[in-house]
Parts: sequence; C-alpha cells; structure tokens
Amino acid sequence: MTELELLGPRAAGEALGSAILKATAEDFQVDEVLDIPLSGTGEHLWLWVEKRDLNTEEAARRLARAAGVPLRSISYAGLKDRQALTRQWFSLHLPGKADPDLSAAQNETLSILKQTRHSRKLQRGAHSANGFTLRLTGLKAEHAALDARLEQIRSQGVPNYFGTQRFGHGGGNVHDAREWAGRQALPEQRNVRSRLLSSARSYLFNQVLAQRVADGSWQQAQVGDLLAFTDSRSFFPAGEAECSDPRLAILDLHPTGPLWGEGQSGATGVAGELEQSIGQQHSALCQWLARAGMSHERRILRLPIGGLTWHYPEPDILQLEFVLPAGCFATVVVRELVDLVPVGQTDSPCVF
Repeated sequence: MTELELLGPRAAGEALGSAILKATAEDFQVDEVLDIPLSGTGEHLWLWVEKRDLNTEEAARRLARAAGVPLRSISYAGLKDRQALTRQWFSLHLPGKADPDLSAAQNETLSILKQTRHSRKLQRGAHSANGFTLRLTGLKAEHAALDARLEQIRSQGVPNYFGTQRFGHGGGNVHDAREWAGRQALPEQRNVRSRLLSSARSYLFNQVLAQRVADGSWQQAQVGDLLAFTDSRSFFPAGEAECSDPRLAILDLHPTGPLWGEGQSGATGVAGELEQSIGQQHSALCQWLARAGMSHERRILRLPIGGLTWHYPEPDILQLEFVLPAGCFATVVVRELVDLVPVGQTDSPCVF
C-alpha cells in the first residue's frame, strides 16, 4: 500500500522538495511531557529514561531484567520511536523493596537520567504531550517557500492522520488485519492482536479524514459533527451555534472522526453519512473491531502545532521544534512540507 492509500491527500499543497529524516538518532528527538507532581515516596519507582535506537518495549524488558521483577511490573505512558533519541518516563512497582541497582540496564542506548518514588504507577496515556526537535538533512527546497508553508501550518494546523509507521512496512498490518477480519477471528498473541486492532481502526479513521481533506471540510465544523477540544476525550454535537464557535478559529475546538468499535458514532448530517459510507466499504473490519470489544471513540481531525519554531543551521538543514498532543505523529507535520528520502538515497522520495 502506498502512503497516499494509508493516509490521504496533503492539505497544504504539493511537497515543496525533499529531505532526509533520521539520518542519525539525534535528528529525531522526543521529550515526553508529563504534568504529574511526583511525591517522592511510595511503592512505585519512577525513572526518567533517555534511549537511543531502542524501542519502548525493549527498554521495559531491560529494566525488568535489571530490577529482577516481572515485565508486568513495568509501566510507561506511551510508545516512542526506536530510530530516535527519546526521553520518557517508566515506573517500576516495588512494594516493600529498596531501589534496585539498574546499572545492568544502562549502556550507550539507555541511560537513566533521574529517578524518584511515587504512590501510583504510571498509566498508559498519562502524558499530555510530546515535544519534538527534528532535523531534516539533505534538504532540497526553497527556504522562502518553506517559511511560507510553515507559517500556514502554524496558523491552520495539519490533518491529524495516523502516521505510516502505525501500519507496518508497506501497510502490512492493514493487510493482516483484513485477513483476520475476513475470518472474524483474533490472533492469540496479545501484542499481535493489539497491533492489528490498532492499525485497523487507525486506517479507517484516516479514510474518513482523507475524504474531509479532499473536500476541504477537515477544518470546518458541520451541523451533525461531533466536536472536541484539543486536550479532551469528551465530545459534543455541533448545531448551528457550535459551527460558528470562535474557539474553532484559534485551534482549540475541532471536528472529530471515528475510532471504530462497539457502539454508534452519534455523528449526523453530512459527517454521519460519510462515516456510514466508509463503514459500509470496510464492513468486515468494522464488525471485527466491534466483536473484539473495542469501544467507539473519537479523535480530532485537525492537529494544532504548539510552539512551532524553525531555523536553518546549514543551507541544506531545516530544524523544527514543536509540541503535539499525545498520540499524534510528527511525521504528518513533515509530510506537509517535503517528501522524505531514505538515508543513502538522494533522487526519489519514500514510498510506503
């Protein structure tokens, strides 16, 4: 499957050129934003961990081995990219135990920057945002055009697509999900089941968003839409009055799209008709998600870019800094600027 099939059209226009992302781990830096005051006491040991070229799950396994505890005792708020330099929190449940020696977990790919105790474990999704520092190298694009596009993105946001990394190489997760959905069965392995279910409903959400980007309605509230604030998981229906709410213009309030599962969408009007149409086109996937016990949820269609700044350390390097809500993808911001070229290749863009 191509990138266009997995995501959808760009909103800001054609790519302005090409660049390389992740030539080194330092080119893609992520800092988890966690607004939780830590007490300093309790049976949970919280660790602020820096990792390089290491995924979150492997980091958790290494911490568990070093601490001598089962993997289920390790918690984290969210998954971070492997090919990156990331800093995130982990917690270890250590009731009645002293702080363990975790030196065996540390090497050039994992460092514990600080640690403290707290009374509760770290819950999945507890982080409020992620801060990104990205360096696009091998840049082939006009600076003036990039500056204008970035100003547009800062004021209008970008479509809140799930990035291609959610779907595996060449969209393989979606292909596998369709096969399981065709049999209305589930993989026995928990991690495989979770990955395929997540990929399937991410794909369906992207299909809805792609249609709204194509018709220009992704930035507009329509009567019958379900609206949500940037940092809220609750939503409410849009009538005539809500469609002119000034908070839409300042990227605080947004129309939403469906994350398929058990239960009804609740969207009506044109938005509801679109969601029903996509659901009918992919009925086996929708039924599979519902039977798996996934709950119907909503996701904002528009992604506001917090604190966006940029500069050019060298003529062929663009450095971006910004903050995104948890669960959103930095690569969809980059996609509105340039095509990404694989490391070691300079003449054609990535095709996913």
